[in-house]
Amino acid sequence: MKTRVPESPIVMRRAPSQNRSRMMVSVILESATRVLAETGWSKFTTNQVASIAGVSIGSLYQYYPNKLALAEAIRQQHLEDILQVLDACNRQKTNVTNELQLTDRVEGLIDGIVAVHLINPNLHRILLEEVPLSERNVHQNFELLYANHYLNFTTQILGEDSPRNKVVSKILASTIEGVMHNAARHGELKSSEIKQELMLLICSYLKN
Repeated sequence: MKTRVPESPIVMRRAPSQNRSRMMVSVILESATRVLAETGWSKFTTNQVASIAGVSIGSLYQYYPNKLALAEAIRQQHLEDILQVLDACNRQKTNVTNELQLTDRVEGLIDGIVAVHLINPNLHRILLEEVPLSERNVHQNFELLYANHYLNFTTQILGEDSPRNKVVSKILASTIEGVMHNAARHGELKSSEIKQELMLLICSYLKN
């Protein structure tokens, strides 16, 4: 079981300001993603990342103080992908008025989130099971946006005047997140049976 990091939030030392430095940071993160997915957390080292990226360890440390900071940057990329999916689902900005529309919207949401988790399933499993948890405020902005996207999605289905919107959006987010993470841990993200049952669960809940 992974533990929560007791220290201060792990963050990037400084943001790259020039094209050359931005390219180097991009290469470092790509290399870190590859190494973490291949070796797992226990064997993941900044020295190996620097070697794969073709940069000096000093250059890496200019931006990332340790391997936890690299892991948080990788996790942040995944969270940004999740937000893009939720944003795309809400761009329609149309209320759901019949069962077919509801099914289409729910399926689109689930398919998008599954696709994000399938980008690098082994990496995602490692992030879930092996990498220590950071302090909650590291991803505070993500959590606010995440909750707001689900609230918008729910409001489009239940209507702006529904008193259930806030609590339903929380339950919806928790349900999808739980099923996705459990499927990722067991290599079942491509399971059509899980997708269909999740859709049935959500559609039945939202129709009440």
